[in-house]
Amino acid sequence: MKVALVGTGGWGRQHARVFNAHPDVEFCAVAGRDEVRTRKRAEEYGVRGYTDIDRMLESEQPDLVSLCLPNQGHFEPTMQVLRAGFPILVEKPLVFEIDEAEQMLALAGDRFFAICFNHRYAKPVRLAYEAIQSGKVGEILFATWRFGGEGSSDHPYANLIETQCHGFDMLEHLCGPISAISAEMTDKRSTLALSLRFANGSVGSLVGSYDTSYAYPDTQRIEVSGSSGRVLIEDTVRRFTFNAAGNEMGESWQAGYFNDFDREFHRTFDLYIDAMVKAFMNGDPPPVHARAGLRALQLAHASIQSVETGRRVEV
Repeated sequence: MKVALVGTGGWGRQHARVFNAHPDVEFCAVAGRDEVRTRKRAEEYGVRGYTDIDRMLESEQPDLVSLCLPNQGHFEPTMQVLRAGFPILVEKPLVFEIDEAEQMLALAGDRFFAICFNHRYAKPVRLAYEAIQSGKVGEILFATWRFGGEGSSDHPYANLIETQCHGFDMLEHLCGPISAISAEMTDKRSTLALSLRFANGSVGSLVGSYDTSYAYPDTQRIEVSGSSGRVLIEDTVRRFTFNAAGNEMGESWQAGYFNDFDREFHRTFDLYIDAMVKAFMNGDPPPVHARAGLRALQLAHASIQSVETGRRVEV
């Protein structure tokens, strides 16, 4: 499977690292805006470098194109690749505007179109999903997501759209569709609290911020509580805990002494790409379709509508 990459930034290096190491991938090229940085990244991984996306696509004819670009710069390059007819993987967020997301999906049609919601592939998240699906948690009663760190952007709702998209995706992945949102935000809009109702009748909350620090322990936490038990995920990859209702003794997972792979956040991307490559080579749909990016964006815009009108918004 021949893969080309658009993007030479920090997380773009993770794309390059994973595709370059994957046994079923021929990582062939990287395209970037800056000639010097593009050449350095291409030399780092022994691939060809381009500063023109169309030229790269024409010359390399990849089976799939991976795009990892600045958060507000996704639309035009993605449309460029889609117009050229190539299957695609895009980073989150899909875009910032719903009409742009809908244009992307319409242009892609039935083509392979994946988005990187790699949090789903963390070991604690997979264990939580299994516990919920197996019935150990019972009927879901409430769920919470909290994720805070540093960040800045000229977009007033950047934290909500580009970071808390993971929260929307994760809560629906574990608990099913969200049906209503009530939002509160600080004056800067960079710290927010959402009150949620799920279609299954349970309730939840989402708290996010760009005004705190990723250095804090337990800066990211997910809790799903049900009629039979509770699952807890700490810092995405650090720890999973299950407690059965009425039992003061619980069971937990935490990476062992030699298990560096599962304790490292970046390795969630390795696992996601492995699943994506297998799906692509088998002719299956993406493990996380770009439609999940549109869904997260719709929930973000419902939150914006709620805070701007002071009303509960059904979705």
